[in-house]
Amino acid sequence: MNLRASRVIFNQIRCYCYKPVRRVSLPPASKLAPKASACVDNFSLKNEFKSRILATGPIPVAAYMKQVLTNPAGGYYMNEADVFGSKGDFVTSPEIGQIFGELVAAWCLNEWTKFGKPTPYQLIELGPGKGTMMRDILRVFKRLGASEGLSVHLVDMSEHLSEVQAELLCRSSEECADKAYYRAGVTRAGTKVFWYRHLEDVPAGFSIVLAHEFFDALPIHKFQKQENVWKEVLVDVDSDNKDKLRFVLSKAETPMLKLVLNNYPELVKDRDHIEISLDSESIIRQIAQRFNATGGFALVVDYGHTGEKGDTFRAFKNHKLHDPLEEPGSADLTADVDFSLLNRFCENTGQIFTMGPIDQGSFLEMAGAKDRLEVLLANAKSEEERHRLSDGYK
Repeated sequence: MNLRASRVIFNQIRCYCYKPVRRVSLPPASKLAPKASACVDNFSLKNEFKSRILATGPIPVAAYMKQVLTNPAGGYYMNEADVFGSKGDFVTSPEIGQIFGELVAAWCLNEWTKFGKPTPYQLIELGPGKGTMMRDILRVFKRLGASEGLSVHLVDMSEHLSEVQAELLCRSSEECADKAYYRAGVTRAGTKVFWYRHLEDVPAGFSIVLAHEFFDALPIHKFQKQENVWKEVLVDVDSDNKDKLRFVLSKAETPMLKLVLNNYPELVKDRDHIEISLDSESIIRQIAQRFNATGGFALVVDYGHTGEKGDTFRAFKNHKLHDPLEEPGSADLTADVDFSLLNRFCENTGQIFTMGPIDQGSFLEMAGAKDRLEVLLANAKSEEERHRLSDGYK
């Protein structure tokens, strides 16, 4: 295989704060199909965790994180609250202004051209949020005549967010049963859009894979060195207060700790903390297999580091840091992405090569952000719009 036929570009965001901005709110739950029942309304993730822990013992942080974010009944991303923007718990780059999505689109088209403009081809976005970035990308694709032979495939566990995305992107959409995808629609320009719960369900084909602030939300295992001995960090019920959860260290070597020590010995050198996401490794492996079979490239944009950090697991609620064990399901859980590990995962596949990471500002500047900003500012119709555009570039 020609390794240059598959590439992954890493783009690193080094800012660790979120700036609230004015934006259009998500549609109120009353306008969307009701999903909750009386049973779900009374569901408590904390009680579920307490029952499980008291029955079987402390659980890994990865198991806790997965349930908090994606539990169908009480997971953070599964409820109908507005989790994005100034009314939510965090703001992502596409929500601030259109420049980001437009420049990502231009970059995608430039890379696609290097591959000879293969068609048909597909845009795959992992964790598309509100769909704002995809909307901006599709607008550029249409303007530059690149919509022919294009299909869009969105991977998102949340049916509520899929409805929000469909309302933004499509002129019509419908739920689908007995299909690999659970929703399908068509944009106003005629581009077909499909929704999946898992990347592996997306059909084969030349693919442009986008992951913007996706990997930071994947479950991580945490490890800590105590008296020169590595332990796994677990979640337990507080022995002094049975209504609270707490972090504890494993008493013995856990299967996951053994796996890390055997397979990633370089991680434990000169560190006191380690965070590793096996879900990230699985996603990278699936992307590699896809590219090896039918070609493609990917862009990963996320908060992260290159191996120098190890204790970054935290929660955000209302744009502020929040205790990750307090009120599980009410706050966003995140951990900075270790791009050195993502590179290692890619190298292990032997099927794709990587470039980067570079910081987001440099990426946008090389893609022409300043020139695009000047054009948008010149055409802005109000001072408020000018401020919004300028904030989106910072």
